[in-house]
Amino acid sequence: MTNLLPNYGRLPFALVKGENTTLTDDVGNDYLDFTSGIGVMNMGYSFEDGKNAVKAQLDVLSHMSNLYQNPLQEEVAEKLSYGGTYKAFFCNSGTEANEAAIKLVRLIKPGKKILAMNNGFHGRTFGAMSATMQEKIQAGFAPLVPDFTSCDYNDVTSLDKAVKTGNIAAIMVECIQGEGGVLPMTQEFADALKTYQSQGILLVVDEVQTGIGRTGTLFAFEQFGLQPDIFTAAKALGNGIPTGAMLTLDKYAEIFSAGKHGSTFGGNPLAMAQANAVLSNLTEEFLTEVRQKSNIFLTELSKSLSNKASVKKIQGIGLMIGIVLADETKLSEDLSKLREQGLLALSAGHDVIRLLPPLVMSEQQLSAGIKILEEVL
Repeated sequence: MTNLLPNYGRLPFALVKGENTTLTDDVGNDYLDFTSGIGVMNMGYSFEDGKNAVKAQLDVLSHMSNLYQNPLQEEVAEKLSYGGTYKAFFCNSGTEANEAAIKLVRLIKPGKKILAMNNGFHGRTFGAMSATMQEKIQAGFAPLVPDFTSCDYNDVTSLDKAVKTGNIAAIMVECIQGEGGVLPMTQEFADALKTYQSQGILLVVDEVQTGIGRTGTLFAFEQFGLQPDIFTAAKALGNGIPTGAMLTLDKYAEIFSAGKHGSTFGGNPLAMAQANAVLSNLTEEFLTEVRQKSNIFLTELSKSLSNKASVKKIQGIGLMIGIVLADETKLSEDLSKLREQGLLALSAGHDVIRLLPPLVMSEQQLSAGIKILEEVL
Protein backbone atom coordinates (compact mmCIF):
# COMPACT_ATOMS: atom_id res chain seq x y z
CA MET A 1 0.00 0.00 0.00
CA THR A 2 1.16 3.54 -0.73
CA ASN A 3 -0.08 6.96 0.29
CA LEU A 4 1.21 8.47 -2.96
CA LEU A 5 -0.73 9.22 -6.12
CA PRO A 6 -0.06 6.72 -8.94
CA ASN A 7 1.06 9.34 -11.48
CA TYR A 8 4.59 7.92 -11.72
CA GLY A 9 5.37 4.48 -13.13
CA ARG A 10 7.77 3.70 -10.31
CA LEU A 11 10.19 0.78 -10.44
CA PRO A 12 9.91 -1.73 -7.58
CA PHE A 13 13.00 -0.61 -5.65
CA ALA A 14 14.33 2.49 -3.90
CA LEU A 15 17.66 4.19 -4.43
CA VAL A 16 19.13 5.04 -1.05
CA LYS A 17 22.71 6.18 -1.67
CA GLY A 18 24.72 7.97 -4.32
CA GLU A 19 28.49 8.21 -4.56
CA ASN A 20 30.21 9.95 -7.47
CA THR A 21 28.49 8.27 -10.46
CA THR A 22 27.16 5.14 -8.72
CA LEU A 23 23.81 4.56 -7.03
CA THR A 24 22.89 1.91 -4.45
CA ASP A 25 19.40 0.49 -3.92
CA ASP A 26 17.63 -0.62 -0.75
CA VAL A 27 18.90 -4.19 -0.97
CA GLY A 28 22.53 -3.28 -1.64
CA ASN A 29 22.72 -3.49 -5.44
CA ASP A 30 25.03 -0.95 -7.11
CA TYR A 31 24.24 0.71 -10.44
CA LEU A 32 26.33 2.75 -12.84
CA ASP A 33 24.13 5.79 -13.42
CA PHE A 34 23.57 6.76 -17.06
CA THR A 35 20.54 8.91 -16.13
CA SER A 36 21.87 11.68 -13.84
CA GLY A 37 18.41 11.75 -12.26
CA ILE A 38 17.00 12.72 -15.70
CA GLY A 39 19.78 15.16 -16.52
CA VAL A 40 20.13 16.71 -13.07
CA MET A 41 23.30 15.36 -11.44
CA ASN A 42 25.83 16.59 -13.99
CA MET A 43 28.43 17.05 -11.26
CA GLY A 44 27.72 13.62 -9.75
CA TYR A 45 26.59 12.57 -6.29
CA SER A 46 29.79 13.52 -4.45
CA PHE A 47 29.99 17.16 -5.49
CA GLU A 48 31.98 18.46 -2.54
CA ASP A 49 32.09 22.11 -3.61
CA GLY A 50 28.31 22.15 -3.74
CA LYS A 51 27.88 20.29 -0.46
CA ASN A 52 30.23 22.66 1.33
CA ALA A 53 28.55 25.74 -0.13
CA VAL A 54 25.05 24.57 0.80
CA LYS A 55 26.09 23.52 4.32
CA ALA A 56 27.78 26.87 4.91
CA GLN A 57 24.72 28.75 3.62
CA LEU A 58 22.39 26.60 5.76
CA ASP A 59 24.30 27.68 8.86
CA VAL A 60 23.83 31.34 7.95
CA LEU A 61 20.45 31.80 6.26
CA SER A 62 18.31 29.11 4.62
CA HIS A 63 15.62 31.34 3.15
CA MET A 64 14.68 34.93 2.50
CA SER A 65 12.03 36.40 0.26
CA ASN A 66 12.68 38.31 -2.94
CA LEU A 67 11.71 41.55 -1.20
CA TYR A 68 15.40 42.07 -0.39
CA GLN A 69 18.70 42.28 -2.22
CA ASN A 70 20.26 38.87 -2.86
CA PRO A 71 24.01 38.92 -3.59
CA LEU A 72 24.08 35.18 -4.35
CA GLN A 73 21.44 35.62 -7.05
CA GLU A 74 23.57 38.36 -8.54
CA GLU A 75 26.62 36.07 -8.64
CA VAL A 76 24.75 33.25 -10.34
CA ALA A 77 23.02 35.62 -12.77
CA GLU A 78 26.38 37.11 -13.76
CA LYS A 79 27.75 33.64 -14.55
CA LEU A 80 24.75 32.99 -16.82
CA SER A 81 24.70 36.42 -18.44
CA TYR A 82 27.20 35.92 -21.30
CA GLY A 83 29.06 39.07 -20.32
CA GLY A 84 26.00 41.08 -19.39
CA THR A 85 23.97 40.19 -22.49
CA TYR A 86 21.19 38.52 -20.47
CA LYS A 87 19.36 39.17 -17.22
CA ALA A 88 17.95 36.38 -15.05
CA PHE A 89 14.73 35.47 -13.27
CA PHE A 90 15.11 32.56 -10.83
CA CYS A 91 12.48 29.95 -10.08
CA ASN A 92 12.39 26.30 -9.00
CA SER A 93 12.03 24.09 -12.08
CA GLY A 94 12.14 23.87 -15.85
CA THR A 95 8.41 24.16 -16.30
CA GLU A 96 8.39 27.30 -14.13
CA ALA A 97 11.21 28.78 -16.20
CA ASN A 98 9.22 28.09 -19.37
CA GLU A 99 6.08 29.60 -17.85
CA ALA A 100 8.07 32.75 -17.16
CA ALA A 101 9.32 32.75 -20.76
CA ILE A 102 5.77 32.41 -22.10
CA LYS A 103 4.52 35.27 -19.90
CA LEU A 104 7.40 37.50 -21.04
CA VAL A 105 6.68 36.75 -24.71
CA ARG A 106 3.05 37.80 -24.21
CA LEU A 107 4.15 41.08 -22.65
CA ILE A 108 6.65 41.80 -25.44
CA LYS A 109 4.30 40.86 -28.30
CA PRO A 110 0.70 40.79 -27.08
CA GLY A 111 -2.05 39.29 -29.19
CA LYS A 112 0.18 36.96 -31.18
CA LYS A 113 0.86 33.22 -31.13
CA ILE A 114 3.76 31.08 -29.93
CA LEU A 115 5.01 28.47 -32.38
CA ALA A 116 6.26 25.26 -30.76
CA MET A 117 7.60 22.02 -32.18
CA ASN A 118 5.71 18.77 -32.62
CA ASN A 119 7.12 16.16 -30.18
CA GLY A 120 8.81 18.88 -28.14
CA PHE A 121 8.60 18.99 -24.36
CA HIS A 122 8.50 22.08 -22.16
CA GLY A 123 6.73 20.98 -18.96
CA ARG A 124 3.39 20.00 -17.45
CA THR A 125 1.91 23.22 -16.06
CA PHE A 126 -0.74 24.73 -18.29
CA GLY A 127 1.33 27.20 -20.29
CA ALA A 128 4.30 24.86 -20.69
CA MET A 129 1.98 21.94 -21.46
CA SER A 130 0.22 24.00 -24.14
CA ALA A 131 3.63 24.40 -25.80
CA THR A 132 4.32 20.67 -25.46
CA MET A 133 2.92 19.28 -28.69
CA GLN A 134 2.47 15.69 -27.58
CA GLU A 135 -0.98 14.14 -27.35
CA LYS A 136 0.00 11.91 -24.43
CA ILE A 137 0.96 14.99 -22.40
CA GLN A 138 -2.04 17.17 -23.32
CA ALA A 139 -4.77 14.50 -23.30
CA GLY A 140 -7.56 15.14 -20.80
CA PHE A 141 -6.62 18.74 -19.96
CA ALA A 142 -8.58 20.74 -22.53
CA PRO A 143 -9.13 23.58 -22.87
CA LEU A 144 -5.45 24.42 -23.03
CA VAL A 145 -3.96 27.91 -23.03
CA PRO A 146 -4.88 29.52 -26.36
CA ASP A 147 -2.64 30.97 -29.07
CA PHE A 148 -0.15 28.15 -29.40
CA THR A 149 0.51 26.54 -32.77
CA SER A 150 3.01 23.97 -34.03
CA CYS A 151 5.25 22.80 -36.84
CA ASP A 152 7.48 19.79 -37.45
CA TYR A 153 10.94 19.87 -35.91
CA ASN A 154 13.83 20.08 -38.38
CA ASP A 155 11.39 20.65 -41.26
CA VAL A 156 12.03 24.08 -42.77
CA THR A 157 9.04 23.79 -45.11
CA SER A 158 6.73 23.12 -42.16
CA LEU A 159 8.33 26.02 -40.25
CA ASP A 160 7.88 28.40 -43.19
CA LYS A 161 4.22 27.46 -43.57
CA ALA A 162 3.51 27.91 -39.85
CA VAL A 163 5.17 31.32 -39.73
CA LYS A 164 3.47 32.61 -42.88
CA THR A 165 -0.02 31.62 -41.69
CA GLY A 166 0.31 32.06 -37.95
CA ASN A 167 0.73 35.68 -36.69
CA ILE A 168 3.74 34.42 -34.70
CA ALA A 169 5.26 36.27 -31.72
CA ALA A 170 7.90 33.68 -30.84
CA ILE A 171 9.31 30.31 -31.78
CA MET A 172 9.92 27.97 -28.82
CA VAL A 173 12.39 25.16 -29.45
CA GLU A 174 14.89 22.69 -27.96
CA CYS A 175 18.35 22.28 -29.51
CA ILE A 176 17.93 18.56 -28.86
CA GLN A 177 14.45 17.16 -28.38
CA GLY A 178 14.98 15.16 -25.19
CA GLU A 179 11.64 13.55 -24.37
CA GLY A 180 10.94 13.54 -28.11
CA GLY A 181 13.72 11.01 -28.79
CA VAL A 182 17.12 12.70 -28.25
CA LEU A 183 16.90 14.29 -31.70
CA PRO A 184 19.41 17.08 -32.41
CA MET A 185 18.52 20.17 -34.38
CA THR A 186 19.93 20.38 -37.89
CA GLN A 187 22.04 23.40 -38.81
CA GLU A 188 19.65 24.09 -41.68
CA PHE A 189 16.78 24.41 -39.21
CA ALA A 190 18.87 26.57 -36.88
CA ASP A 191 19.69 28.89 -39.79
CA ALA A 192 16.00 29.18 -40.65
CA LEU A 193 15.28 30.11 -37.02
CA LYS A 194 17.93 32.82 -37.21
CA THR A 195 16.32 34.20 -40.38
CA TYR A 196 12.93 34.55 -38.72
CA GLN A 197 14.54 36.00 -35.60
CA SER A 198 16.15 38.68 -37.78
CA GLN A 199 12.65 39.53 -39.03
CA GLY A 200 11.44 40.24 -35.49
CA ILE A 201 10.11 36.91 -34.28
CA LEU A 202 11.41 36.11 -30.79
CA LEU A 203 13.53 32.97 -30.38
CA VAL A 204 12.93 31.09 -27.12
CA VAL A 205 15.33 28.19 -26.51
CA ASP A 206 14.49 25.59 -23.86
CA GLU A 207 17.84 24.47 -22.40
CA VAL A 208 16.36 22.72 -19.36
CA GLN A 209 17.91 19.37 -20.29
CA THR A 210 20.60 20.44 -22.77
CA GLY A 211 22.17 23.20 -20.67
CA ILE A 212 24.80 23.39 -17.92
CA GLY A 213 27.47 21.60 -19.93
CA ARG A 214 25.44 18.57 -21.03
CA THR A 215 26.40 18.97 -24.70
CA GLY A 216 29.97 20.16 -24.07
CA THR A 217 29.23 23.90 -23.99
CA LEU A 218 27.53 25.87 -21.24
CA PHE A 219 24.37 25.88 -23.37
CA ALA A 220 23.70 23.93 -26.54
CA PHE A 221 22.58 26.96 -28.57
CA GLU A 222 26.23 28.03 -28.77
CA GLN A 223 26.94 25.09 -31.08
CA PHE A 224 24.33 26.23 -33.60
CA GLY A 225 25.34 29.88 -33.80
CA LEU A 226 22.13 30.97 -32.08
CA GLN A 227 21.62 33.90 -29.73
CA PRO A 228 18.17 33.46 -28.21
CA ASP A 229 16.02 36.37 -27.16
CA ILE A 230 15.01 34.19 -24.20
CA PHE A 231 16.36 30.89 -22.91
CA THR A 232 15.55 28.69 -19.94
CA ALA A 233 17.60 26.47 -17.64
CA ALA A 234 16.94 24.14 -14.71
CA LYS A 235 17.76 20.48 -13.91
CA ALA A 236 21.59 20.44 -13.62
CA LEU A 237 21.76 24.10 -12.58
CA GLY A 238 21.05 22.98 -9.02
CA ASN A 239 22.66 19.51 -9.18
CA GLY A 240 19.88 18.03 -7.05
CA ILE A 241 18.46 21.17 -5.44
CA PRO A 242 15.37 22.44 -7.30
CA THR A 243 16.51 25.45 -9.32
CA GLY A 244 15.35 27.08 -12.53
CA ALA A 245 16.12 30.24 -14.46
CA MET A 246 14.71 32.26 -17.32
CA LEU A 247 17.23 34.48 -19.08
CA THR A 248 16.29 37.30 -21.44
CA LEU A 249 18.20 39.84 -23.47
CA ASP A 250 18.85 43.01 -21.52
CA LYS A 251 16.58 45.08 -23.78
CA TYR A 252 13.53 43.08 -22.63
CA ALA A 253 14.37 42.98 -18.92
CA GLU A 254 12.41 46.06 -17.88
CA ILE A 255 9.19 44.60 -19.34
CA PHE A 256 9.10 42.22 -16.38
CA SER A 257 8.54 45.14 -14.03
CA ALA A 258 7.73 44.78 -10.33
CA GLY A 259 4.64 42.66 -9.79
CA LYS A 260 4.53 41.12 -13.27
CA HIS A 261 5.88 37.78 -12.09
CA GLY A 262 7.36 36.24 -8.97
CA SER A 263 8.26 33.18 -6.92
CA THR A 264 8.42 32.66 -3.16
CA PHE A 265 11.25 30.14 -3.34
CA GLY A 266 12.87 31.19 -6.62
CA GLY A 267 16.51 32.11 -6.06
CA ASN A 268 16.46 30.60 -2.57
CA PRO A 269 19.89 31.03 -0.88
CA LEU A 270 20.49 27.26 -0.66
CA ALA A 271 19.68 26.79 -4.35
CA MET A 272 21.87 29.74 -5.31
CA ALA A 273 24.78 28.46 -3.22
CA GLN A 274 24.60 25.17 -5.12
CA ALA A 275 24.13 26.80 -8.54
CA ASN A 276 27.06 29.12 -7.90
CA ALA A 277 29.27 26.12 -7.11
CA VAL A 278 28.07 24.27 -10.21
CA LEU A 279 28.76 27.17 -12.54
CA SER A 280 32.14 27.88 -10.91
CA ASN A 281 33.18 24.34 -11.84
CA LEU A 282 32.03 24.64 -15.45
CA THR A 283 35.32 26.14 -16.59
CA GLU A 284 36.45 26.01 -20.20
CA GLU A 285 38.93 23.32 -19.17
CA PHE A 286 36.10 21.23 -17.69
CA LEU A 287 33.90 21.70 -20.77
CA THR A 288 36.79 20.80 -23.08
CA GLU A 289 37.20 17.57 -21.11
CA VAL A 290 33.46 16.86 -21.48
CA ARG A 291 33.76 17.28 -25.25
CA GLN A 292 36.78 15.00 -25.39
CA LYS A 293 35.08 12.31 -23.30
CA SER A 294 31.88 12.56 -25.29
CA ASN A 295 33.73 12.16 -28.59
CA ILE A 296 35.46 9.03 -27.31
CA PHE A 297 32.21 7.74 -25.82
CA LEU A 298 30.22 8.22 -29.01
CA THR A 299 32.97 6.64 -31.12
CA GLU A 300 33.20 3.59 -28.86
CA LEU A 301 29.43 3.30 -28.61
CA SER A 302 28.99 3.44 -32.36
CA LYS A 303 31.76 0.89 -32.88
CA SER A 304 30.19 -1.49 -30.37
CA LEU A 305 26.56 -1.17 -31.47
CA SER A 306 26.56 -0.21 -35.16
CA ASN A 307 26.50 -3.84 -36.29
CA LYS A 308 23.69 -4.85 -33.94
CA ALA A 309 20.43 -5.75 -35.67
CA SER A 310 18.56 -4.40 -32.63
CA VAL A 311 19.98 -0.87 -33.12
CA LYS A 312 18.67 1.40 -35.87
CA LYS A 313 20.93 4.39 -35.19
CA ILE A 314 22.73 6.41 -32.53
CA GLN A 315 22.23 10.17 -32.23
CA GLY A 316 22.93 13.05 -29.89
CA ILE A 317 25.48 15.66 -28.89
CA GLY A 318 27.96 15.63 -26.00
CA LEU A 319 26.85 13.32 -23.20
CA MET A 320 23.22 13.36 -24.32
CA ILE A 321 22.88 10.27 -26.49
CA GLY A 322 19.94 8.32 -27.88
CA ILE A 323 20.07 4.72 -29.10
CA VAL A 324 17.19 4.23 -31.53
CA LEU A 325 15.95 0.65 -31.39
CA ALA A 326 14.87 -1.31 -34.44
CA ASP A 327 12.03 -2.86 -32.47
CA GLU A 328 10.25 -0.35 -30.22
CA THR A 329 8.43 -3.15 -28.37
CA LYS A 330 11.79 -4.13 -26.84
CA LEU A 331 12.40 -0.77 -25.13
CA SER A 332 11.00 -1.63 -21.71
CA GLU A 333 12.56 -5.09 -21.77
CA ASP A 334 15.98 -3.74 -22.73
CA LEU A 335 15.90 -1.12 -19.95
CA SER A 336 15.03 -3.87 -17.47
CA LYS A 337 17.92 -6.05 -18.68
CA LEU A 338 20.30 -3.10 -18.36
CA ARG A 339 19.22 -2.63 -14.74
CA GLU A 340 19.78 -6.34 -14.08
CA GLN A 341 23.34 -5.86 -15.37
CA GLY A 342 23.88 -2.83 -13.13
CA LEU A 343 23.27 0.04 -15.56
CA LEU A 344 20.53 2.67 -15.21
CA ALA A 345 19.30 4.24 -18.45
CA LEU A 346 16.17 6.12 -19.58
CA SER A 347 13.62 5.95 -22.33
CA ALA A 348 12.81 8.80 -24.73
CA GLY A 349 9.93 8.78 -27.15
CA HIS A 350 8.68 5.28 -27.95
CA ASP A 351 11.83 3.63 -29.30
CA VAL A 352 14.92 5.31 -27.82
CA ILE A 353 17.25 4.41 -24.96
CA ARG A 354 18.42 7.75 -23.58
CA LEU A 355 21.86 8.06 -22.00
CA LEU A 356 22.64 11.03 -19.70
CA PRO A 357 25.71 10.06 -17.65
CA PRO A 358 27.08 12.60 -15.16
CA LEU A 359 29.64 14.89 -16.79
CA VAL A 360 32.20 13.83 -14.20
CA MET A 361 32.01 10.16 -15.19
CA SER A 362 35.44 8.75 -16.12
CA GLU A 363 36.30 7.28 -19.51
CA GLN A 364 36.71 3.89 -17.81
CA GLN A 365 33.18 4.06 -16.36
CA LEU A 366 31.75 5.17 -19.69
CA SER A 367 33.46 2.20 -21.34
CA ALA A 368 32.07 -0.12 -18.68
CA GLY A 369 28.60 1.13 -19.50
CA ILE A 370 29.16 0.53 -23.20
CA LYS A 371 30.12 -3.09 -22.50
CA ILE A 372 26.83 -3.62 -20.66
CA LEU A 373 24.89 -2.01 -23.51
CA GLU A 374 26.73 -4.22 -25.99
CA GLU A 375 25.84 -7.37 -24.02
CA VAL A 376 22.16 -6.48 -23.66
CA LEU A 377 21.57 -5.15 -27.18
